[in-house]
Amino acid sequence: MFSWLGTDDRRKEPEVFQTVSDGLKKLYKTKLLPLEEGYKFHEFHSPALEDADFDNKPMVLLVGQYSTGKTSFIRYLLEQDFPGMRIGPEPTTDSFIAVMHGDTEGVIPGNALVVDPKKPFRKLNAFGNAFLNRFVCAQLPNPVLESISVIDTPGILSGEKQRISRGYDFAAVLEWFAERVDRIILLFDAHKLDISDEFSEVIKALKNHEDKIRVVLNKADQIETQQLMRVYGALMWSLGKIVNTPEVIRVYIGSFWSHPLLIPENRKLFEAEEQDLFKDIQSLPRNAALRKLNDLIKRARLAKVHAYIISSLKKDMPSVFGKENKKKELIGSLGDIYKRIEREHQISPGDFPNLKKMQDQLQAQDLNKFQPLKLKLLEAVDDMLANDIAGLMVLVRQEENQRPNAVVKGGAFDGTLNGPFGHGYGEGAGEGIDEAEWVVARDKPAYDEIFYTLSPVNGKVTGANAKREMVKSKLPNTVLGKIWKLADIDKDGMLDDEEFALANHLIKVKLEGHELPSDLPSHLVPPTKRKIPE
Repeated sequence: MFSWLGTDDRRKEPEVFQTVSDGLKKLYKTKLLPLEEGYKFHEFHSPALEDADFDNKPMVLLVGQYSTGKTSFIRYLLEQDFPGMRIGPEPTTDSFIAVMHGDTEGVIPGNALVVDPKKPFRKLNAFGNAFLNRFVCAQLPNPVLESISVIDTPGILSGEKQRISRGYDFAAVLEWFAERVDRIILLFDAHKLDISDEFSEVIKALKNHEDKIRVVLNKADQIETQQLMRVYGALMWSLGKIVNTPEVIRVYIGSFWSHPLLIPENRKLFEAEEQDLFKDIQSLPRNAALRKLNDLIKRARLAKVHAYIISSLKKDMPSVFGKENKKKELIGSLGDIYKRIEREHQISPGDFPNLKKMQDQLQAQDLNKFQPLKLKLLEAVDDMLANDIAGLMVLVRQEENQRPNAVVKGGAFDGTLNGPFGHGYGEGAGEGIDEAEWVVARDKPAYDEIFYTLSPVNGKVTGANAKREMVKSKLPNTVLGKIWKLADIDKDGMLDDEEFALANHLIKVKLEGHELPSDLPSHLVPPTKRKIPE
């Protein structure tokens, strides 16, 4: 209606990009960066992003108290020593070590590292020499590092040790890394569950990145099962007091080094947990573009809120007299300003920065130099979130489909892929895979006795008769239906004695807690049916 009136308000078409990485760079530089620079976002929250932040490989950050096995964990993944590696029961790793891929082995010191435009570490320069002297990059040729990079961190201190100053803001450095990595792994030693003040401060610094955090309870082979249950419960209780999320954090239990298990009774549990953790890490390259997109959206939301806060403070400041008193008053009532902005702009409370930290940072600022609200800058970010991001999401899915096998390979990830040491090999539906005899034949006499009580006709029992027996397992109909499809090999709607025995074998597999195969493995096909074409 009256469309001719709206000729100056034409909706912009979303930009078209060739790759997700190029799209993120351009959107950041043209739409988000001007808002950040206009309201001093970089002084309050996070340095500006660079091209290397969008181009770098997925990174995994390892955090934990000293002697929890962080460096040993990296050694276990790579199956290779890396330059600068030191392992011991005392606090041996005193530096941040970025373990990355390189054609030759070598160590790049921190001061040289932060001037390399190809590395995503240039903004760490702000933490000064005290940190840069404790930051190195270990490069080595390793297939695992072709897909991911790993950041080893100094052991978090406890007791008397944590009183000695590091000379730089340890929690702030970890927060910087947390914003840029794809996965954060918190390691705990089964013998040392005490969470020190410094560790508690570090975990709180990782707030807003809970989706990246995974917890590993390491060295679990050194305690008995009953003790392990108590340790696991104590860890969950301790984490619940620090990590303020209603959901339970996923904890992986295991022993991540290449030494023999001291108490092997939980071997199957450790193997299953290791496989779950490995799958999570292996998926990082495939999901890297989505993670960067997600982080940019989080950053944009924070930048918008920051702009509202800064412009609101500017608006309330007097132009001539009483500036200092008004500044103190505004900082003291910052919580009320948060609530007002929340109401006026319908912003979620979770999008606001930490109140106490913001108040401390504002003390050193001249509020009169802040900028008033510029709607054009905010509209550009809103347009990015509403239109451009949607187009990039389509491109993310396209890139994922083009690289379905983009997973971490090499090192420990290849150790259990094939052969008899693969996870679950020879168990459940895989039982009897190496045997010449049909594995179902062991229990077939017992199954035959049941088969002949079901009134077979011409050597086969009907579906209705078979169902009466199969439902005695108390398995859901969806599971029994899948078992029927696997067992009815000739698809005639009935079961002969071999197919009936196979159905009962698969029921047994499921009742023992194993998963059913999507397709019937060749070793489970009854001998008389093995020549039937599929």
